Amino acid sequence: MRLCSIASGSSGNCIYVGEKNTHILVDAGISAKRILEGLKKVSVLPGDLSAIFITHEHSDHVQGLWTFGKKYHVPVYATEHTLDAYFNAKRPRELFLGEICRVIHDRELVFGDMRVYPFRVAHDAICPVGYTFRGGMEKIGIATDLGCFTSYTKDALKDCGILYLESNHDENMLLVGGYPYVLKQRILGTHGHLSNEAAAELAGELLHEKLKYIVLGHLSRENNYPELAYETMHQKILSTWKYDAPPPEISVANRERPSEILSL
Repeated sequence: MRLCSIASGSSGNCIYVGEKNTHILVDAGISAKRILEGLKKVSVLPGDLSAIFITHEHSDHVQGLWTFGKKYHVPVYATEHTLDAYFNAKRPRELFLGEICRVIHDRELVFGDMRVYPFRVAHDAICPVGYTFRGGMEKIGIATDLGCFTSYTKDALKDCGILYLESNHDENMLLVGGYPYVLKQRILGTHGHLSNEAAAELAGELLHEKLKYIVLGHLSRENNYPELAYETMHQKILSTWKYDAPPPEISVANRERPSEILSL
């Protein structure tokens, strides 16, 4: 299985996940042109895509969906409430040429040689989800836009070979920064975004000897630094790792361009 972060951050999110014969995008929050550039990096054509899975309806996750989905007729999957929130008078479903399909959290879908599992996350959207992907014995987990995690979250993400986790902000930077108080409280709330510290805590509880990669995504431009997010996670892994195998490689997803292709 492979993962490539095509874009990550409040300006737009799009992730590629692929197996031998199955190619999937998670979110389409960037322009169709940038999506095509990202697919080119992983040697995938739009017609090769099996589906686009949407986590929730916020613009940084769907702003390129209408143009890309209509042009290339890629099936779109999301929860029913997310679909309702996305399609409206300005974007009527009947004008969208691709197939539109509903996902239900905790109900697995099968796509060729890959299994997709949607799970609930806590975020201030209509009905947001994260996803895990299984190909053979390998598993990839993606969890962004969540203000907190529970035993349910950890159970969904256990045994992943690649973990793609939100590491949105440094709490101190956010608190002393220029954001309005209400926005700060939203981000810090249980339906906001994971801080560097919370992401590290979650990852620390998901460690196992076959975890190879941790990718930190959805970083705030104003309230975080890639180096800070990396170091927070790095220190947590160093202090927690107890296996004979090498610890997982940590990377930070790039905001503007595709990141390195990771393979299991």
